[in-house]
Amino acid sequence: MNTIWKRTALAALILASLCVVAKDAAAHHGYALFDTSTQKTVSGTVRQFVWMNPHSWVWLDVKNDKGGVDAWGFEGMSPNYLGRRGWTKDTLKPGDPITVTFFPFKSASQKGGAFLSFKRPNGEEMRMFLSDPKEDN
Repeated sequence: MNTIWKRTALAALILASLCVVAKDAAAHHGYALFDTSTQKTVSGTVRQFVWMNPHSWVWLDVKNDKGGVDAWGFEGMSPNYLGRRGWTKDTLKPGDPITVTFFPFKSASQKGGAFLSFKRPNGEEMRMFLSDPKEDN
């Protein structure tokens, strides 16, 4: 096999690999785990705000009907994405009381979902998306 054919075959293999990776990356950023047909709200106290790639997380302590507290998890966008919308790693701190609006997990056994916005007791609101989350980039 001559050099041109080897290079062409290698380029085709690399291109095919990139297409597979791009498809998987696009699927990764979907909302398959969440019920995007409904939005819910819940109030609680920030336990932890995880500011890291590829996705941020907000962990919230929410009072349950038995007098205890449940941990709820909310997946958010990357720090880069949030930073362009005015967020910082200090936007949420442990102990902050907030009300979260979110797309719930499809599985009812999981507490939390995809974070859309939060509101502080003073009425200040921070949004994850500037428009419809299915269209916002």
